[in-house]
Parts: sequence; C-alpha cells; structure tokens
Amino acid sequence: MGNYFDFRIVERLQTYGHDIQKEQLKYHQKRVLVSKEFTFDAAHHLHCYEGKCKNLHGHTYKVVFGISGYPNEIGIVIDFGDIKQIWKEQIEIYLDHRYLNETLPPMNTTAENMVVWIFEQMERQLQTDDYRQQQARVEFVRLYETPTSYAEARREWMYDE
Repeated sequence: MGNYFDFRIVERLQTYGHDIQKEQLKYHQKRVLVSKEFTFDAAHHLHCYEGKCKNLHGHTYKVVFGISGYPNEIGIVIDFGDIKQIWKEQIEIYLDHRYLNETLPPMNTTAENMVVWIFEQMERQLQTDDYRQQQARVEFVRLYETPTSYAEARREWMYDE
C-alpha cells in the first residue's frame, strides 16, 4: 500500500458542475502578484555621457512585470495572455528592433528613464474597464539592459514619493 503521493494515472478528469462548483473556483479574496517577462532587441545611444554608450549600440533587453490584483470569480487576477497582448500591442511596438532615441518620448534612453516609461504604459492599460474589477495594478517593472544590470520602477516610488 503506497502513500498519498505515489504516482498514479488520473482515470477521470474533474468536471465543472459535478466535482467542483462555481462558488469553489475562487479560493480566496487576497491581493496576489503575477509576473511575466519579455525580451526585445533595440539600438540607442546616450547624450551627455562620456563612455562607450555615447556611441550607437544595441542590447537584448529583458522586461519583468509584477502586476497585482484580486482574483475574479474563477480565480484569475489577469490572464497571462492579456499581459502579453498589452505588451505586444501597446508597448513593444515602440521598442523591439527600434532606434529608441527616435521612438520613445524625448529623453536620454537610459534604463532608468525607460523603465519608468514602460511602467506608465502598462499602468495606463490596466486602468481600462477590462481590468478595473480586479483592481489590477503595476507593482514593479524591472528592465534588464544586460543579463547582470537592470533598473527598476516600483509602485511606491512612482506614487508615494
């Protein structure tokens, strides 16, 4: 006789309405953070900077979003596919395979400036009616310029300081 955690083949999938009811789908009412990351390639250069980065060069950037909210009636804060859609349609189009000095608002295209712009873009999308019920909000955005160097914008720094 094995213990509870022994491997077994599932003989019958759990079915909605029979094994689990609608009111059981949402387990709690706590705020939860979900995270999704993306990469993009872009070129830029820095102004008023004496170093290698004053010359045109490129990076493979990585962006990590931390988005929090309250689960809906089936237990989802925000669908990972929705985060991806916002990224693809509203943010990435200004970044991927672009000359950032040209496609972003007038700024020095440092990771420190860019991460705040990315935070603002995602936050604006989460304020639409589609996400208001879950009170979805950006908690942080981390922008890696290299695998070991990143800038981060946090909600408390964006709004409380």
